[in-house]
Amino acid sequence: MRIAVVGSGYVGLTTGACLAESGNDVICVDKLEERIERLKGGELPFFEPGLDVLVADGLAAGRLAFTTDLEHAVRNSLVIFIAVGTPADEDGSADLQYVLAAAREVGRAIDGERIVITKSTVPVGTARRVREAIEEETDHEVHVCSNPEFLKEGAAVNDFRKPDRVVLGVEDEGAARVLRELYAPFVRTGNQVLVMDAASAEITKYAANAMLATRISFMNTIAQLCERTGADVDRVRLGVGSDRRIGQTFLFPGVGYGGSCFPKDVRALVGTLTQMGLDASIPAAVESVNKGQKRALAEVVVRRFGPDLEGRTFALWGLAFKPGTSDMREAPSLVTIRELLQRGARVVAHDPVALSEARRELGDSIECRDGNYDALEGADALLIHTEWQPYRHPDFARMRSLLVEPVVIDGRNLYPPRVMREHGFEYHSIGRQAVGWPSGS
Repeated sequence: MRIAVVGSGYVGLTTGACLAESGNDVICVDKLEERIERLKGGELPFFEPGLDVLVADGLAAGRLAFTTDLEHAVRNSLVIFIAVGTPADEDGSADLQYVLAAAREVGRAIDGERIVITKSTVPVGTARRVREAIEEETDHEVHVCSNPEFLKEGAAVNDFRKPDRVVLGVEDEGAARVLRELYAPFVRTGNQVLVMDAASAEITKYAANAMLATRISFMNTIAQLCERTGADVDRVRLGVGSDRRIGQTFLFPGVGYGGSCFPKDVRALVGTLTQMGLDASIPAAVESVNKGQKRALAEVVVRRFGPDLEGRTFALWGLAFKPGTSDMREAPSLVTIRELLQRGARVVAHDPVALSEARRELGDSIECRDGNYDALEGADALLIHTEWQPYRHPDFARMRSLLVEPVVIDGRNLYPPRVMREHGFEYHSIGRQAVGWPSGS
């Protein structure tokens, strides 16, 4: 099948590369000439495990191409995905200017019947607006569908290859058959293809992300209660998650969620509900809890070392909002870093893949180290933000020898408190009692 993907960012590039792998001829389009030139050479603009191999294989096989010429891509394709950005507007709602601009440009390029799919995360009613925008530009028959993505950064290739479900918001039976054929190689083990109307598909995406974000914020609230009462959030989590109606996923407490999806999608859902005169208190509370939780590690630092951090040095392990990605958009580490810098501290950080992104985001305000132990030398404490695998089983003796004081403030609960006590650390984590620090201090 001949496919065009408009937008070669995270979603568009993953979609294009995976569809090319399954035998389709895919042209990925982007307005950024520098990005397209880099992609033609197999160089990705971001880190995503396994995606570089797919892009290289697609280029070598001639099934994947990159261009800035949208008209050429559209006229040589039957199916056109729109996967451009939908940044948050000032009121938190999704800004659709790029989606609608792409739709109008696609409309002007169409020279026959086409299937146009919104892959970007968009509010309910967007498919209708995309159809109207295209129809203003062409008299050719166009079937506009919604096909929301459910890709986790750090596992996007596997998620596309083996989806839990494929959601298709499509009302034309012929278009539905084409899309079922397109996705058939990815659902051979029986995972569901759910065909519904476009509005239901659009709401499904926001509802799914908001539900997951709700679980995170709820568990972080419970973690605060555990800290206040002397309970252990790990035991509470197991007790709650053992209920089959609830399950264990997304119940891990931490320093808050970040990234390009949850924060933006929760805010967009709040905006949509508010615009329609509906009660937005649940997603609004989820966002409020998360905003406060991102300050958790900085608050521990202030309680432990005082509000004036002049002359103090703090090591950070993990800058990306989650492991497996270089993405620092709305990362909790940024909140901590800015608070520490504002109070006069020196910050030395390590991350396996996000150091370049950190330099772009923070400039020279922090120091970056290529090795995680290199960041510890001379630091008053270690703060952990991202649960990268190399941090899970460190050399504790080496850590102690490098730190000025053996203080670890862990925003991801990587270590058992018992182990940290045995190694002589003062240890603070989320929802568990501190080790080596007087209770209530």
